[in-house]
Amino acid sequence: MAAGQTPRADGMRVERDSMGEMLVPAGALWGAQTERSHENFPIGTERMPEGIVRAFALVKKAAARANCRLGRLGEAERDLISDAADEVLAGAHDDDFPLVVWQTGSGTQSNMNMNEVLANRANQLAAERGVALERPVHPNDTVNMSQSSNDTFPTALHVAAARAVTELLLPAIDRLTATLRRLEEENAGVVKSGRTHLQDAVPISFSQEVSGWRGLLEGSREELLAAMPGLYRLALGGTAVGTGLNAPEGFDVAVAAELADLTGLPFETDPNKFRALTGKDAVVFSHGAVKGLAANMMKIANDVRWLASGPRLGLGEITIPANEPGSSIMPGKVNPTQCEAVTMVAVQVMGNDAAIGFAASQGNFELNVFMPVIAYDYLQSVGLLADAIVSFDERCASGIRANREKMDENLHRSLMLVTCLNPYIGYDNAARVAKKAFAENTSLREACVALGLMTPERFDEVFHPEQMV
Repeated sequence: MAAGQTPRADGMRVERDSMGEMLVPAGALWGAQTERSHENFPIGTERMPEGIVRAFALVKKAAARANCRLGRLGEAERDLISDAADEVLAGAHDDDFPLVVWQTGSGTQSNMNMNEVLANRANQLAAERGVALERPVHPNDTVNMSQSSNDTFPTALHVAAARAVTELLLPAIDRLTATLRRLEEENAGVVKSGRTHLQDAVPISFSQEVSGWRGLLEGSREELLAAMPGLYRLALGGTAVGTGLNAPEGFDVAVAAELADLTGLPFETDPNKFRALTGKDAVVFSHGAVKGLAANMMKIANDVRWLASGPRLGLGEITIPANEPGSSIMPGKVNPTQCEAVTMVAVQVMGNDAAIGFAASQGNFELNVFMPVIAYDYLQSVGLLADAIVSFDERCASGIRANREKMDENLHRSLMLVTCLNPYIGYDNAARVAKKAFAENTSLREACVALGLMTPERFDEVFHPEQMV
């Protein structure tokens, strides 16, 4: 409850905003505008993501510090807002952010939710500490000083996105990359059949195959980092339409510097606030890299479950951990469930990418009003993908074992080994050898000799599958 207020007998309290009075639960830190949104948008169950709530707390703390530095805000108010924001960052007030994604497209109510919570908590702290204020901390006049929902929400979106990639996705990629590098080292020199079009192809070493998976992850990491500079540019300081009305000169630079100091990320003010308020292309670009990672994880997961298929009637060239029973009717069945989870996450990310692209195209005039759904989908993609990669690493990839006997057997049964004969007997004759061996279920050696294309000794001299990688 706000400082100095008395609860009613029904457990509610009266809060006021520019539209009048609202009844708010007595124990809640939010105020009238949050309550209006809570009542007016009973749509879905998707709440504003935790990442956005935390990013908003950082934005408000940075703004208080910048406003104080520029002489707009007193040190006492700065400290109270900062301490209240720190409590939000620590998760102390998660229940005080009840708003759903499906609200105003500018995210105004979520901005006001944070303003109200921080103002009420700051006033509580002032009372607890005996801090005398000239006037109480106000949601709009104090916490939202020099700001607008129109520049704070896109700023919070960029802060949340950059932190999610840096703190969740990149570490997950690095973890799986290290596992794959170890798998390469453990299987150096193991040669197996390659496959293209799901058909037998020329040999490849298992280490080379795994290095391809690792390279996909490393490439995605580079692409994610290449998209970060756009996320580091912030709209804060543009206020309502990009002109910076009611923000002091230098506020945009100062608040970006404060956010950089608070997060350790190189945030900077966007030089074109008109673009920053209405354009969401930086998020589209970044999520494109997230989608690229999802596509690569889809490929890796599918390769793993194909190679592990069986155990007797599939490829069976690797084994993966058996984590749980795979069937309610077939005893002993085990399925590649971690691979399936990864592929489901991948398609969700791809769907989110389409939604983000459509939403970003709707920046009419001076503002995009699809920002909550962009924020929700982006953070869902990053969170799901990071979780899926870590789970896949821990419960599948780290337990992959090469079935070297099966790899060797499949290698020597592959008709595509005939490719090594091309330089000696030509493509057309090599094709005759492969077709004859397949039709008669014999070896390439027997077919080649039967066709009179090579002597047994010459065939043995040039035919070395292990040297074809």
